[in-house]
Amino acid sequence: MISLYDPFQGMRFGPGCCFLSGEQVGPNDTIPVFPDWLQTTYDLSERPLWLLDQSQTTLGALRLPLASALRPRLAALDAQMQTAAAGGAAGWRAVPPARLWGWLGRMFYGMFVAELLQQQVPLIKPEYPLAENAHLVQRFRAFFQLLQGLRVPTDYADFVPGSVFVLEADPAYEAPAFEYDDDLNTLVFSLKLGNVVLVATLIDLGLIGQAMRQLYQDARRPLHPAQAAEFKARAYYGAYLLAVVPDIYPRRPTPADPPDAELVLDALLDDVTSAVFNPWENLAYAHTLSTLWARWGLTEAHILADPRQPLSLLYDAAGGPLTAAEAARRLAELITG
Repeated sequence: MISLYDPFQGMRFGPGCCFLSGEQVGPNDTIPVFPDWLQTTYDLSERPLWLLDQSQTTLGALRLPLASALRPRLAALDAQMQTAAAGGAAGWRAVPPARLWGWLGRMFYGMFVAELLQQQVPLIKPEYPLAENAHLVQRFRAFFQLLQGLRVPTDYADFVPGSVFVLEADPAYEAPAFEYDDDLNTLVFSLKLGNVVLVATLIDLGLIGQAMRQLYQDARRPLHPAQAAEFKARAYYGAYLLAVVPDIYPRRPTPADPPDAELVLDALLDDVTSAVFNPWENLAYAHTLSTLWARWGLTEAHILADPRQPLSLLYDAAGGPLTAAEAARRLAELITG
């Protein structure tokens, strides 16, 4: 029977311990958190990364220990994503959602481990230690159990681990070729790769994807960068409002099942009697959106000019979708006053 590995028992996150299986590995048995092809394509190896304690490293320096037996599985996943990237937005959308979720989840988990290890360095005492946040550890434990799909063939029974959105950025508007951002507290992760923006809420069992189904349908068009940022803000705020944490259980095999064929995971919400999402608050949403719109000079004052209806560049006042060109004109009007 395939069993789940739990690195949170004993907090086994350091070097020398495979991040997926827990078995002992040598100092050279590692893989990059950001795959080599991604680093080469976007020149990431020396890109600086500031951690929560304000120490600095580089994206290329981030690595995860990995057992040699698992290297082919992750190499195949990276190769699949490199092929998808060559096909643009359509290529990414053709990837099975659980595969894309796992690929993004591996990078997000690597960022989490980097933060966790740095906080274990003597004399470093962050304001909000990750390992001392019981609710966050609970969320990460559930996330990591789902991430075992990188280690063994896994069937997510009747659910998807998280919500993944593939957006298309209009190349007519200047924007960096590569961007990433994440939020460790809500387990959200986003990458901009050329003209594609990948947004993932990693531990919601697809609930945010369901809630944003119409928005995502409307956003399947070339977007102005500020429109993509607004979509991200809605997904990120949705993850903040998510009020439930799933419990993940491996399904016990039946006598008819071949041994060690695949891991079947079931997911249950921890409290089905409570609301799935906390109430929406325009002020809190405006704060999230303002951080992602800061590059265009849009503030919470712009966003809440009408406190009952936050500013949108995805939709017009009547609720109709705006094109990238229409959003650009509206943005210019807002900036010039």
